[in-house]
Amino acid sequence: MKRFLWIFLCLLAGMARAQQDAQYSQYIFNGLFINPAYAGYKEDVYLQSFYRSQWTGLDGAPRSFSVSADAALNDNKVGLGMLVAQDKIGAQSTLSAYANYAYKIQIGYDENSRLSFGIGGGFVQSGLDGTQLHAARDGDNYVPAIYQSTLLPDARIGAMYTNDDFFVGLSADNLLPQHLKRDNSISVPIPKPHYYFTAGALLEMNDGTKFKPSILLKDDAAGPTSLDINTFFLLGEKIWLGATYRTAVPLYAKPHLQNTLQKSNSVTGMAEFFATERFRVGYAFDYSLTSIGTYSYGTHELSIGIYLGSHESNSRHNYNKCYF
Repeated sequence: MKRFLWIFLCLLAGMARAQQDAQYSQYIFNGLFINPAYAGYKEDVYLQSFYRSQWTGLDGAPRSFSVSADAALNDNKVGLGMLVAQDKIGAQSTLSAYANYAYKIQIGYDENSRLSFGIGGGFVQSGLDGTQLHAARDGDNYVPAIYQSTLLPDARIGAMYTNDDFFVGLSADNLLPQHLKRDNSISVPIPKPHYYFTAGALLEMNDGTKFKPSILLKDDAAGPTSLDINTFFLLGEKIWLGATYRTAVPLYAKPHLQNTLQKSNSVTGMAEFFATERFRVGYAFDYSLTSIGTYSYGTHELSIGIYLGSHESNSRHNYNKCYF
């Protein structure tokens, strides 16, 4: 069965016409991964990295790593950020890097009520290692015999509104590659545009505990529309505990998709805490609700965040912000 799943993953890598973005469960701890308008939101110089091992125990299962850095300038009106991500599934690999810029406009008299616009530019390198693929018939020219790759420029855009109690954001990435590929002899899958809508609130409870519900809607034209429903609790302004339920939703008709596809995808448990005043550690465990959950040991994801600046609003203040 493991051999069959490995072959299945490789076929997806080599034959898919669309490519899904690497999926992280802890994006809610750093919105820069889905929206360039988030750059500088924490107001401090902030570094963060993610490592994700999906479907642990299966050969060729996805492995993802990313690192980001962002900071605020010009009295927090401007945000700058860098994002580098690497993703590998079966014979397919992707490396991307972006520089991000965000400009924030104060809305009304509340200095924490801001509308941010963001843009990012960079490149994406997609590769396919033909030596890891095995053709069903000898001489199949569709399966490459060597490693192939292509390097293309890319862009991402986004907007986000935040105040102390509520946030909402809209963004899109992979906007350029599908329009720039010219060499049809290369079998490397090219990323397609992805769209994100997120919203949430931060609610004060009687005992000082804070409750944060949020959603993330993710969509691309080739695959199912995905909905994340997140619930988190902030304990003692030091520890976040929460869970996510991920499912497909019929946002609009997609005739090319099978009607029998399972909608429920996974459930996730997450925690993040301040190990010190400027050092954050997070962990997430995803359990697949599809049949693949029977053959793997789940998905593990680790995040590490470090504050490097000396801004007057120290790192602990960020726990009181709606979009942490």
